[in-house]
Amino acid sequence: MSTTIDQAFIKQFEREVHEAYQRQGSKLRNTVRTISEVNGSSAVFQKVGTGTASTKATNAMVPVMNLDHSNIEVILSDYYAGDWIDRLDELKTNIDERQIIASAGAQALGRKTDELIIAAMSGATSNIIADGNIGMTKDKILSAFETFGANDVPDDAQRYCVVGWKQWSELLGIDEFVNADYIGAENLPFANITQAKMFLGTIFIPHSGLPTDVNDIRSCYYYHKTAIGHAAASDVQSDVSWHGDRAAHFVNNMMSQGAGLIDEAGIVVINCDETPD
Repeated sequence: MSTTIDQAFIKQFEREVHEAYQRQGSKLRNTVRTISEVNGSSAVFQKVGTGTASTKATNAMVPVMNLDHSNIEVILSDYYAGDWIDRLDELKTNIDERQIIASAGAQALGRKTDELIIAAMSGATSNIIADGNIGMTKDKILSAFETFGANDVPDDAQRYCVVGWKQWSELLGIDEFVNADYIGAENLPFANITQAKMFLGTIFIPHSGLPTDVNDIRSCYYYHKTAIGHAAASDVQSDVSWHGDRAAHFVNNMMSQGAGLIDEAGIVVINCDETPD
């Protein structure tokens, strides 16, 4: 057997992990503002205020907008997900152990990516819709929609709403949310995002990782893409090493990422009661 056979094993594994992460890892990364290939332990997202147009007299100086400039620093952290693949155990199973480990590692890191983004969303305190002892309703969605309008948040197909699965089932009970007569056939479930729908110019996505409090109040988030920042110094990478004393490969998947809240005006927290009736 060629002495370089392990290199083929490693390259194939790295490709499988990367593909699995892209396919079934993070559900939220592409819905927020992202910086990749960051050099350093933190990333800075610029925030620019709104400008005002003014008139001027003939031959007078053009008035300046005096835009407010600020920035948000996002600290990056390192995350790992590893496991062993015993050489002889592979001979005793009828499953592709390498593919199982690749998929599990990619999903673990994908969940961590979403966890970072959700933690950043949880820092929003300006716009909160109370649970009112009820679950997700059309009125709550419309209230978030109105808040975005009052805050001049762009209506540019970059609005998202991530909800829990309980809220997703409640949304499916709203006729305007599921009926093509209201939203059009072209806005029925997206083919490229599992279980997602367009409603009121917003992409709704169900997620199992949203926080709840001790009273079973689930926090859902209605947000604009530019309101949350996600930074990656290193996307998912894999390292496979042979350990002769264990007669096994050790597979390590790793990444360095962080997330932060950029603009509270672009996010509304919708609290929903999940207490059984």
